[in-house]
Amino acid sequence: MVGGFAFGSLALFADAVHMVSDVVALAMAYAALRIAQRPPTERHTYGFGRTEVLVAEFNALLLFAGAVVVAVEAFARLRSPEAIDGVAVAIVGGLGLIVNLGSAIVVHRTAGHNINLRAAVWHLGADAAGSLIVIVAGIGSALFDVERLDPIASLAISGLVVLAAWQLMRDATRVLLEAVPKGLDSGSVRAALRAEPNVEAVHHLHVWTTGSEHAALSAHVVLGETMTLHDAQLRAVELKRMLADRFGIEHATLEVECHECEETHEPA
Repeated sequence: MVGGFAFGSLALFADAVHMVSDVVALAMAYAALRIAQRPPTERHTYGFGRTEVLVAEFNALLLFAGAVVVAVEAFARLRSPEAIDGVAVAIVGGLGLIVNLGSAIVVHRTAGHNINLRAAVWHLGADAAGSLIVIVAGIGSALFDVERLDPIASLAISGLVVLAAWQLMRDATRVLLEAVPKGLDSGSVRAALRAEPNVEAVHHLHVWTTGSEHAALSAHVVLGETMTLHDAQLRAVELKRMLADRFGIEHATLEVECHECEETHEPA
């Protein structure tokens, strides 16, 4: 940020503003992870897993806001170009590229399907691309004295930020709307249940996520043969094990239905 002011580079300042938003985003991501690890309570029986999703949406809004501010200033600079110190801008941009790439690699190794950590990776990845654009703008300004390269680079960075924000907002909204998780197909899950021995029908099937990484399922399963209630419950356990092994659905609630389930009565 100091370099942006000192060398008159809007692209460098834009990249710095984005990095500051990343510091805030990473701090919120860490706080959300800590909150999400809290056990369920009587009031919050599902736990706090969706805290990370809310934070991801807020991070997306921060990215959108930052991109708009930079784009407005970039258009103003295009109308009235200002000279920059291209060499100094390229050097500072190079340092930023090293830091951002290293940070993105570290976070990516542990991100998995966690939407909050993936948000952090998007932030850092967009920063790395922004730093690369800053380097190009600095070199171009130093070698060819093209003053408009700086605001053009700023607009390119804004475009990257908007793309990252849109994808992050979309993924977070899918979780909040309880859409089927990415990588799962409800039709395939239904077909797998239906193909199990002694399963006649499956209805009222719902698949969603309580957080970005924890898929949940509920369904009514109609069994075909007459059996005791105990045997029907054992069959449900087997179906749950299949769902966990094949689809990674660890939290499944199955209501087993069989029209002639028999109760076993112990002698008095």
